Amino acid sequence: MILLSYPLHPPGKPERLRVEHWPDLAVPTLFVNGDRDPFGTPEELDAHIGTIAGPTRVHWLVGQRHDPKPECDDEIIEVVGSFLAGL
Repeated sequence: MILLSYPLHPPGKPERLRVEHWPDLAVPTLFVNGDRDPFGTPEELDAHIGTIAGPTRVHWLVGQRHDPKPECDDEIIEVVGSFLAGL
C-alpha cells in the first residue's frame, strides 16, 4: 500500500487520530509525507507507525506540507518505484 500525504488527523486536532485500523494492515506500506504537514508531524507518525502489522517504510519530503510542490514529483516517483521494486 502506498500512502501519499496520509491525513493522520485533522489539522489542529491531534486527538482525532485516524489509526484505529492500522493493526489490521498486514501488507507492505509506504508513507510519503511532507515533514511540515499539519495533518500529522513526523513525531506523531513515528509514535503510531509501530501499530501496523506489516512492514512499513516512511519517506519524508523535506520542507513540504500536505500538498507537495511539483518539484517533489521526481523524488516521489523514485521513492515509490524503489518501494515497488522491493516487493
